Amino acid sequence: MADDQDHAGEQGAGVSANADIVDAKPDRSSFVPALFGKKKKSDSAQLVKPNQDQVSLYQYNMNFANLGKCIIINNKNFDKTTGMEVRNGTDKDAEALFKCFRRLGFDVVVHNDCTCDKMQDLLKKASEEDHRDSACFACILLSHGEEDRIYGKDGVTPIKELTAHFRGDRCKTLLEKPKLFFIQACRGTELDDGIQADSGPINDMDANPRYKIPVEADFLFAYSTVPGYYSWRNPGSGSWFVQALCSVLDEYGKKLEIMQILTRVNHRVARHFESQSDNPLFHEKKQIPCVVSMLTKELYFRQ
Repeated sequence: MADDQDHAGEQGAGVSANADIVDAKPDRSSFVPALFGKKKKSDSAQLVKPNQDQVSLYQYNMNFANLGKCIIINNKNFDKTTGMEVRNGTDKDAEALFKCFRRLGFDVVVHNDCTCDKMQDLLKKASEEDHRDSACFACILLSHGEEDRIYGKDGVTPIKELTAHFRGDRCKTLLEKPKLFFIQACRGTELDDGIQADSGPINDMDANPRYKIPVEADFLFAYSTVPGYYSWRNPGSGSWFVQALCSVLDEYGKKLEIMQILTRVNHRVARHFESQSDNPLFHEKKQIPCVVSMLTKELYFRQ
């Protein structure tokens, strides 16, 4: 053990001050001197207010001929071998999403009851299309799910294998453009009982043209629920998440930034929905959506 620690210390001492290192085994040998050796910044330093040109650098460019393509995969019926039941109410979701995203300006296509291979093929082909005249791309997955996996009609597939087709090194015409994925599916079997509250209801200013972009940048994943939990759907009115998403997008879709929109979706699902079931185990349960963002700029759906 002592040998390992000594070796780690030698590694830390030999690393250039300009070199980047990974967050792995910690080396604290130089932590204290570095912490107390820093000079205090001048109290006279002032914040510079950005002008309009600088502000625009922090927003995605939406001035393209098209807003972009939106693919909706709507899986309702499943092979008996999967053990998955019919997802009654999902057609209501698909119809509402089709109208909602078309109103925003997307070119929307719906695909029903797709196998795992079909989902892979659809998204791979979409990633190989020419998106140079599009501002962004959107995909909506409606299906049964588990944590990090989603069901085709014939089985289950990792979500990452579907979305990876749009990485920056694989889909060049969407490089530095938003890739949005909205996922209505369970992510586990936990139930949220809720709790009674006290009251009611490297930047673009770099002149170097050779700057690099992380291949996982500019993605946004809006999940209907947090990892490990069920996601709720009403057979008559559709899923809670999609109802809230369409409602907020219809009202604020061309006014607010995407994270503001999705925060309002979270609020609506959290406050306006509660399960009603004859089974006490599934009665009066709650749900909270989950947003995972790798966006590098603010996104507004106005062109």
